[in-house]
Amino acid sequence: MTRSVLIADDHPLFRQALALAVGQVAPDAQILEAGTLVAASSAVAAHPDLALILLDLKMPGAVGFSGIALLHAERPDVPILVVSSAEGASAAEEARAFGAKGFLHKDADLSEIEAAIAAALSGAAPAPRKQAEPSDLDPIRERVAGLTPTQLKVLLAVLDGQLNKQIAHSLGVSEATVKAHMTAIMRKLDVSNRTQAALVARSLGLHLSH
Repeated sequence: MTRSVLIADDHPLFRQALALAVGQVAPDAQILEAGTLVAASSAVAAHPDLALILLDLKMPGAVGFSGIALLHAERPDVPILVVSSAEGASAAEEARAFGAKGFLHKDADLSEIEAAIAAALSGAAPAPRKQAEPSDLDPIRERVAGLTPTQLKVLLAVLDGQLNKQIAHSLGVSEATVKAHMTAIMRKLDVSNRTQAALVARSLGLHLSH
């Protein structure tokens, strides 16, 4: 049975390094590469045999943890392993909160990266970690997790300051469709306007540059 692994990172040399790591662990896997979030989203949609996503947080089209949220919404059945230069334990916890199966720093040893890839491909549970204290943001994260992939794209465009007309053009839909998505977003996030929706997204770190 064929399977594919997506490497989403805007640095070609690091994609090559990760491809070598995947090749050591799963020589039978087809390796897909993407340098932007848009390309990653397209690859996810085009490959039903996708078995794993290796994702950098900071890449064109992604802000903060939005890449995880979007790709997880599109394919919740596919594990996402974040390989990032983001510092601090909070980055790892936030990544998992948005749907990542694991988090590795880009400075990790090759053997550690290979082991994490092997574990993710085998469906093994992540290593036990200290249980985080419940956060006031948890209910908000659940609401964001309830957004569809298209709704997430609209919300990210709002965060970027785009008007409905611009969002409609970039998504290839009508302004009326964008307005309908905004109405659904505001209902799901329990806010009354797009400014409040953007504030909710910012409170979750979707605007941060990691």
